[in-house]
Amino acid sequence: MKTTLLRALPATIGLLCATGAFAQAVPTVTIHAGTGTDGLALDRPNSTGSRLDISTLDLPASAETLNAATIAARGDLSVKDAVTRTTGLTDSSSPGNGISYSARGFNGNNSVALLENGQRLLVGSGTATYPSDPWGYDTIEVLRGPGSVVHGSGTTGAIINAVRKEPRREASLEVMGGVGGGQALRAGVGATGALGEQGAFRIDAYAGRSDGFIERGEARHGKILTSMTTTLAPGVTLSAQLDHAEQEPVRYFGTPLVNGGLAKALRDENYNAGDAVLRYVDDKAVARLDWQAAPNLAISNELAYFKARRDWRNIESYSYDPVRNVVDRSDYIGIRHNQEQTANRLEARYQHGANQIVAGWEVSTINFRHTNNAPYGGASTVAPTGFDPGSFSDTTDAFVPNFATDTLTHAFYLEDAYRVNERLLLTAGARHDRYRIDYQDLRAASGNHNATLRSTAVRLGASWKLDPSTSLYGQFSTGSDPVTSLLSMNLANSRFKLTDARQVEAGIKGVLDGGAAEWTAALYRIEKDDIITRDPDNAAISRQGGSQTSQGAEVSASVRLAQAWRIEGNLAYTKAEFDALLESGAGGSSISRAGNRPADVPKLSSNLWLTHRAGAWRTSAGLRYVGERFISNANTQTLPAYTTLDASIGWTVNRNVQVQLNLRNLTDRLYAITGYGPGQSLLGDERHAELTVHWRY
Repeated sequence: MKTTLLRALPATIGLLCATGAFAQAVPTVTIHAGTGTDGLALDRPNSTGSRLDISTLDLPASAETLNAATIAARGDLSVKDAVTRTTGLTDSSSPGNGISYSARGFNGNNSVALLENGQRLLVGSGTATYPSDPWGYDTIEVLRGPGSVVHGSGTTGAIINAVRKEPRREASLEVMGGVGGGQALRAGVGATGALGEQGAFRIDAYAGRSDGFIERGEARHGKILTSMTTTLAPGVTLSAQLDHAEQEPVRYFGTPLVNGGLAKALRDENYNAGDAVLRYVDDKAVARLDWQAAPNLAISNELAYFKARRDWRNIESYSYDPVRNVVDRSDYIGIRHNQEQTANRLEARYQHGANQIVAGWEVSTINFRHTNNAPYGGASTVAPTGFDPGSFSDTTDAFVPNFATDTLTHAFYLEDAYRVNERLLLTAGARHDRYRIDYQDLRAASGNHNATLRSTAVRLGASWKLDPSTSLYGQFSTGSDPVTSLLSMNLANSRFKLTDARQVEAGIKGVLDGGAAEWTAALYRIEKDDIITRDPDNAAISRQGGSQTSQGAEVSASVRLAQAWRIEGNLAYTKAEFDALLESGAGGSSISRAGNRPADVPKLSSNLWLTHRAGAWRTSAGLRYVGERFISNANTQTLPAYTTLDASIGWTVNRNVQVQLNLRNLTDRLYAITGYGPGQSLLGDERHAELTVHWRY
């Protein structure tokens, strides 16, 4: 464990109640026992959708919960694989933006937030990389639509929250090992038990490696998650976490298109430099004090410290020249990020009669430093196959410190749930955020600047029970997104305010026959203003004035067909288009994109999963469908729709041991996850299998 992180934990505990400490939004996360491997978990609260412990059935919003058992049974080895089986979320990840999703017509990490235990680790250039795998997590929660009332800006499309397994005094141990295609190996250990007379601990460790399915496709990943909780006095509980994670993802930036399409002959090729680097390191310390001040009043304070380091050294742009039968490479990009983030949240929960109220104050500071080798020169040409990958050092661009930013955030929030009667629940919430960004140009002092951004979000909702197991709901909510990463806001973007989004949503949720069937359906419309566009009189000038509308329908269901069979599925239809948007064209002109669909947004996406149980055996298979998407807002080039078939076979050897075979992309479909520029696409993995053994005691 890193020395810096070890030093941070005592300081964290010592400052736990210091309300003047800097802080990031750190929402309360209440852990509930898992409900098994089946169903939509409508009976349990979704802490991502509300801080008030409202069940998903009563919550006037679209929310889903995946538990660890479900994720393991489907053989999903990454958070991304699990999340994209939920309704309407599709993968738009690339090495440049880490883990990224599209949801409800909005794409990228400035619109779809990724959290761990309600905490958001912001990094420069909108890059999100943590958490990446589901080991050590109890559930993964998803909230669709603007979530700014709960989590601040950057949440218009959706929020994904991985919730940790909590320490328990009852001792348990689990060990997992796996081997699979691409010379993949992985192992995990999880243990929990008593700590002293009043406490409990938990530790989860994970390591994985793979040589991948392309040339030079090596990837490495490891982490250790530790947590403890103890009772200091009657009604007073102290909790703490200390974590370290390292990732070296596949150094792959896509495959060049041939005649505008995917070429199977190039499927295994990697055009990056032989000495390319992708490395992410994250350290985290969290301490939380909970005080039950009165039977109806609970006060908590949570202090968190994050340290993130990012290192890129890659050739990122490729294009195939059919005349010369070569691949031209450019953009020898080298970037390093170093960031420290300290965050505190003070919160009070109060219950009076039919009212549940939560109020809080959050404050955070983020110190960010960016180093690169701009202007990203360097170029080379290689054969389509059988080439020498060359070296990144072929570029003469030197690494130099570029800029540093200090970001100070204050947020105040209030949320109320009022149960009018047994059938009607009214909810209301409001939040105000203030961001102060100070930018220091490390190359020329003349480039220094600052900006202050503000955002106020509200949510009004109602849930009406048609009967004890069926809820009809509606809500109005607002939110905001930054036009670029707050941590890397340059002088040109400093004059822009946050975008403004408004959503109207209505839906219905139901549980039949004690959980034999669960289902949800929702209709929504989101309007977003103040998108960056071009000046109609001068295309070289950016200004705010663009707008987008997204509307759609979503359905999901989980049904037990017979004693041994269960089917789960979802379908999302999204109609997203720009109402006003100008982009630069040839010769300094401005081109209107009004009526066009945003890049990386499919009209249709769907998942289907069928499970059969027979004695000690469980067999399941699933389909994932992602519709056609456009590579850019110009809508001139598409990524083809694709369907992949996955399966798993599990054998419970005894009460302690389970063996599982995971099969992925059984049809060996050649497909593109997302585009990376006009001439290259990132391809999905080829057909492969993995065998895992899971032992629990």
